[in-house]
Order: sequence, then structure tokens, then C-alpha cells
Amino acid sequence: MIRCLAIDDEPLALWQIANYIEKVPFLELAASCRSALEARTFLEHDTIDAIFCDINMPDLNGMDFVKSLDVPPLIIFTTAYSEYAVDSYRLGAIDYLLKPFGLQEFQRAANRIKERLESRTDGHNPASQQDPDQLFIRTDYRIVSVRISSIRYIEAMSEYLKIWTEGQQKPIITLLSMKKLEERLPSNFMRIHRSYIVNLNKIQEVNKNRIFLDSQTELPIGDLYKEEFQAYLNANYLVK
Repeated sequence: MIRCLAIDDEPLALWQIANYIEKVPFLELAASCRSALEARTFLEHDTIDAIFCDINMPDLNGMDFVKSLDVPPLIIFTTAYSEYAVDSYRLGAIDYLLKPFGLQEFQRAANRIKERLESRTDGHNPASQQDPDQLFIRTDYRIVSVRISSIRYIEAMSEYLKIWTEGQQKPIITLLSMKKLEERLPSNFMRIHRSYIVNLNKIQEVNKNRIFLDSQTELPIGDLYKEEFQAYLNANYLVK
């Protein structure tokens, strides 16, 4: 079981997180805390695997709380304010849940926790020596190495995926689910459409509901993904 700590100063929001944790078979609620100070006291005598943490809280906000931890567990921020998205990812959060969120979004975050913990191995396992920027993808009858940082975007095509990388005119085509690959990608990748995941670092322009990676490559933003992408955009938007 993955032991979790829920932190939120709003009783209803705290109850919702606790309720969602109970619905996920591999999660266990270690404690619910009404403040970051209460959570800090709890962590002085107990350890957990993951924290679902609100950001705007009195006395000590969620981000400052996470920064104060010597060895923070996996962090999922939960907040009603979209402007904190980028800062949360810079702190190493594995997900950012914008209130109000549903069970499906919570399950996505839970799966990322599980995937991250399963990928951690001890020093006796050769897998621990793997480059975090490297993926091995099966395509045709070969297994090819792909640098995650070179991926521009991923396109779903029925049961297959097209992985478009820098410097290559043709994509890598592999039999793999979008969900499975999404769980392996770092936080600078975002699902923007049921058929597309984009590397946020490769975006050159955003125009209405289209993302442009260059003059010849544009991707649509799906209705279900507009809010999360807009939160990212707002956090990076400079105004006078």
C-alpha cells in the first residue's frame, strides 16, 4: 500500500481527498491535516510515500511547506488557483490538480504516484543506472532508444502511437497506449487533446485553440484539456 498524507484547510476539500484515497485500492490514508504545521508535526514521527497538498493555507502555504522538507515524498498539489502550476512543477510535483477535480483526475495522479514508486529500485538493480532521459521503444521488430527531451509531441493513431522527435522527418511508431506513455513522461509534457501529448518546451506559439511547434506543425487543444493548458499558459504569461 502507498501511504498518503492529505493536507487542506477546507474541511470539505479534505474530506473529498480522503474519500478519493479510499476509492483507490493501492492507496492508504495515513492522516488528514488541516494545516501544513499540523502535517509537519505528523511527519516528525511518521513517514509517508505521497502528499496531496493544498497551496493557499494560513500560517504556512503548501509550497513553502514542501520547500521546508529535507527529503519530500511525492507531491501532488491541489488548489483552486491555476497560477501556481508552473511553480509546482519546478518544485518537482508529479501532478497538479485544479479544484474542483473529479475522481478520474485524482486516479490519474494516483497512477503517477504508483508508476514513480515502482520505478524506484535499489542500487543492486541495473535498472537504477538507467538515464532518466532515456526510453526504450519497440518499433517494428526493433527496440530503439529515444531521448525524452528530444520528443516534440506524441500522436495517437488507433492502437498505435506516433512519437515525433527533433531532427527526424518520420515518427517512431509503436504499439502502446497513450495512458501508459503519459505516466512515464516528466511534467513538461501535457495532454492537450485525446490524440496529442505535447512537450511544453517545444511550443513556439499559441493561437486560439491551436498550438504551433513551428510554421508547419500545429496541434489542436481539445475541450477537455483547455483548462489545464490555460493554467499553464497563465502561469507563464508576462504582462506589463
